[in-house]
Amino acid sequence: MSPFKKSIMEIRFQTKEESNRQQQEEFLKLSKIERVYSFLRLSERISQFPVKNKIDKNKDNFQILIDRNDKK
Repeated sequence: MSPFKKSIMEIRFQTKEESNRQQQEEFLKLSKIERVYSFLRLSERISQFPVKNKIDKNKDNFQILIDRNDKK
């Protein structure tokens, strides 16, 4: 299998254990370099997954707060 070959979508009805076993068997059939390419493709696809990250606007800011209503 070429590392640049497009995969075909297929729907299978099976248990999680069967699915994991099949994925492992298919992965182990690949050559070492194909395994590396497979890992890199998976990593790239995962990095494009949408995530919910809160953006902290003050994360990298240093703030000095002065209370001018200080009664002494």
